[in-house]
Amino acid sequence: MPATASPPSPAQHVVALPYDLHAPAVARRLAERWLRATEPADQVDDAVLVVSELVTNAVRHTHGSCRLTLTVEEGHLDIAVADHSEDLPDLRVHTSGDERGGFGMDIVRRLGGQVTVVPALGGKTVHVSLQLEP
Repeated sequence: MPATASPPSPAQHVVALPYDLHAPAVARRLAERWLRATEPADQVDDAVLVVSELVTNAVRHTHGSCRLTLTVEEGHLDIAVADHSEDLPDLRVHTSGDERGGFGMDIVRRLGGQVTVVPALGGKTVHVSLQLEP
């Protein structure tokens, strides 16, 4: 009986981040290191910017730790940040921010990211899917 090839398993990296003002910088460094080892370098800068935006939002708008999950599968990178707040982010398109922010999701969209929010009891997960270049 011939062996059947199973689909390749996704490459995944999960990092628990404490509630700390330095969490976005830590997430950027960890994501960049892992992505440079996993994906073509020309995609890394955009992905790291998305990581930074999502983790910054988790730190600014919640009062607890968060979890960053990076998953590469079938030509896509899923960047997911789970936090402990049930408050859903405002995903409407904004034309301008203010002195406290408001540009993050617009930046993510301009990078081609598809944003999905998955609510859960005791929190939510914000996913951004980026198409990877071959």
